[in-house]
Amino acid sequence: MSTVRHPVGPQPPQVYWRRRLIVGLGLLAVIVIIVLIIVRPGSGDPEPTAASPAPSETAAPEASEEPAADAPAEPPADPTACTPDQVEVVAVTDADAYGAEQLPLLSLTIRNLTSTACTMEAGTDVQEYVITSGADRIWSSKDCQTDPVAAPITLESEQELSTSPLQWSRTRSEAGVCDVQREPVRAGGATYRLSVSVGGFASSTDKAFLLN
Repeated sequence: MSTVRHPVGPQPPQVYWRRRLIVGLGLLAVIVIIVLIIVRPGSGDPEPTAASPAPSETAAPEASEEPAADAPAEPPADPTACTPDQVEVVAVTDADAYGAEQLPLLSLTIRNLTSTACTMEAGTDVQEYVITSGADRIWSSKDCQTDPVAAPITLESEQELSTSPLQWSRTRSEAGVCDVQREPVRAGGATYRLSVSVGGFASSTDKAFLLN
């Protein structure tokens, strides 16, 4: 019986590299097994990790205090009714003396003496012109007045208003006696006095004038 002998001698380099690779892998496997036995992952408590900082509780931003819108301006208060201490009424004539053919023109002024506006009635329906001579009532614009007109007004601070002139015929008058021939008054240097009132306010003094 013949024996087969393998040739002994140097092998190709590839053979040696395979052997080394097999040996290396075997050693690596042994090392991994040893490490797994020692460490045993999962058997111990995990190391405490630093707690993540809680989200910072930032204070809610305060509501911005926007400047308040300007409040609408309140409308000025309505002027109140004029009082006697506010109003001055003055009798006015266009001259101090009149010739034989001249007819006096009568008027009045209203003045607010204060710094506060006020309201009053100032129409011809509440105006009166009265002419006297001594104790004798000679004439009144109310005796035979026609078509009186109302005129409420606002008298502003320190404002002065004047009425349209009213002509006097130099005659007497009597309430309700109008469509008649009136008697002329005495002239020749006679003195007459005009007093006026409007809306319940009367002149504090009268205005003297002469008829020649």
